[in-house]
Parts: sequence; C-alpha cells; structure tokens
Amino acid sequence: MCRLFGMHAGRTPAKASFWLLQAPNSLSLQSHNEPDGTGIGVFDRDGSPAVSKQPISAWRDRDFAIEAKHLQSTTFLAHVRFASTGGHTIENTHPFSQDGRLLAHNGVLGGLEALEDRLAELGVLELVLGQTDSERMFALITAEIRGAAGDVAEGLSKALTWIA
Repeated sequence: MCRLFGMHAGRTPAKASFWLLQAPNSLSLQSHNEPDGTGIGVFDRDGSPAVSKQPISAWRDRDFAIEAKHLQSTTFLAHVRFASTGGHTIENTHPFSQDGRLLAHNGVLGGLEALEDRLAELGVLELVLGQTDSERMFALITAEIRGAAGDVAEGLSKALTWIA
C-alpha cells in the first residue's frame, strides 16, 4: 500500500526534510517498498497548491531529494505510491490538485464503473486525467464541494456517504 506524509506547521513556513529523507522510517526509505511514484504538494505563500511528482521511486528521484531539502511551506502533503490501479505515469502519481486543494490517498476503492457514472452525472469527469481510483474519489469530493457552494465539510460528507 501507498504511504503518506502530512504536516501543517501553523503560520510559519517550515521544512519537512527530516521526515521525508532522514527519519528512521522516512518516505524516502519507505519508497523502496512503494516504488511506483512519488510526489510532494505544498501551498505557496498566497495559498495556491504546488505539486511536484514523478512516476518513480522517491529514493531514485533526485528532484524529490532536492525539494525535500529546500521546500518551505506551512503545509506539506507527500506520497509514495504502490500502484493498485493505473500505470506508472505522471497522471497517476499523487498528490492530485483540484480547485485549490490537494489529495493523496492510501487504499483501494471498488466500483469504479459506478463512480465514473456518478462523475459523468455530476459533470466533472474531465477532472480525471489518469486511471486511479484515488483521483476519481477526489473528483467526486470536488464535485460535491462545488455543489455545496464551497462548503468543504458538507461536500466531503456527501462524497463519502456516496462512496460508502
């Protein structure tokens, strides 16, 4: 299964290099068993998400090491992938960015055909660029938040209720 790292540092930008590269169970070390992609998402000073990702293992990705050492943000979302759905492509690598939010997911969703039908019904199938269940789940969350006039809690509740 994939591995995730999330950190919110409050109002002062921080670095996450220890947890991503040096900790005894860092994402870089975990990527030896999760070799199918790596990504880091942060929010810029203006609150816009920025994502860097590659469909290779973090321990082999020089960009991951450079970014892990130098990126500063108040919020980090990093992911190392063990592919269960979708090939080893940039489009299938986490985290994903939609409507100013980031998502990375660990696990497997079934019923992808029904989920795609729901996304088409909601008019958001174009948000899905790859083949992963995770990105489809994120598109559903995004659609439900839009349908709730931006209310994140309501949108999440509706999306997760539908998935359940």
